[in-house]
Amino acid sequence: MPFNSINKEYPLKRESFNYFLPEKLIAQTPIEPRDSSRLLVLDKSTGKIIHTHFYNIAEYLNPGDCLVMNNSKVLPARIYGENCRLSSPVEFLLLSQIEKDVWIALAKPGKKAKIGYKFSFAGGMLKATVENITQTGERIIRFDEVLDFYERLEKIGQMPLPPYIKTSLENKDRYQTVYAQNRGSAAAPTAGLHFTTELIDKLKAKNINVAFVTLHVGLGTFRPVKEDIITNHKMHSEYYTISKENAQIISNAKKQSGKIVAVGTTSCRTLESIMSKYEKIIPCSGNTDIFIYPGYDFKITDGLITNFHLPESTLIMLVSALAGYENTMNSYKIAVEHEYRFFSFGDAMMII
Repeated sequence: MPFNSINKEYPLKRESFNYFLPEKLIAQTPIEPRDSSRLLVLDKSTGKIIHTHFYNIAEYLNPGDCLVMNNSKVLPARIYGENCRLSSPVEFLLLSQIEKDVWIALAKPGKKAKIGYKFSFAGGMLKATVENITQTGERIIRFDEVLDFYERLEKIGQMPLPPYIKTSLENKDRYQTVYAQNRGSAAAPTAGLHFTTELIDKLKAKNINVAFVTLHVGLGTFRPVKEDIITNHKMHSEYYTISKENAQIISNAKKQSGKIVAVGTTSCRTLESIMSKYEKIIPCSGNTDIFIYPGYDFKITDGLITNFHLPESTLIMLVSALAGYENTMNSYKIAVEHEYRFFSFGDAMMII
């Protein structure tokens, strides 16, 4: 989605967003308890950095501020299907539901998931047929109708962890936020993984507002930018929605001069998409392919809580847009030097 003002002095080359990351700093398991992760606080106006822990986050928020969280729930969307013609199972990763019982999925190996092939999952707990193949190779699969589809999926499915996580997840709930509610994501909105119910209660007790949006995270989150000039990158599209109650919480906080702090890039993209379309936060639903990178004029987001992201990803580009390019790249350099844990199960960064 285009936006109004692009300053050509901003870095627009993909390689500008690269940084050195030792493999040992890629977090393989979640830390316990959730809010004991480390927190790098960045003042975007001065570049000053503070090292603390996530459970201290209330110290950097004021009464009247508003945290906006993405309450999308991750589906245990990785399932393994057997076909009588095949000697080994095929892995399916459910991406999105396009109608009742019909899903878009990735298949691995794809050559074994041919049109017309029928697959049985977990001894027949679920059954599906490959109906079509998209231009980009995804499979359109139709499940045999069952009344308790999601309950069965919960029993047999595995969490779709990112490819850089090699360690198996013992507890599925650790790849869900404590406030996850609306199922539909193929990946977790990981900035929210640091919150506990007790921490949210502590924030509310300080009169910090908490509002929710829903954006169902797609695997496009992990797809690398391949274009040398980032403006040529085509952003993936994702579904979002916000209720009347939550739109009112955010609008009231803004009117009363509270800071709007997005918890995660997905919440940020949702807020900015709504503002770009309606020029105010209203209850609505839609799809967004907004791509935020340096030069973007933020319309409502004042601050951001986020994890440390992959080099050359659209996520580090969004962070650079809000925090400033130099501030961001310096913060990442310092985070590496201080051995912060990176990516989905890693530590957090707060931009204020």
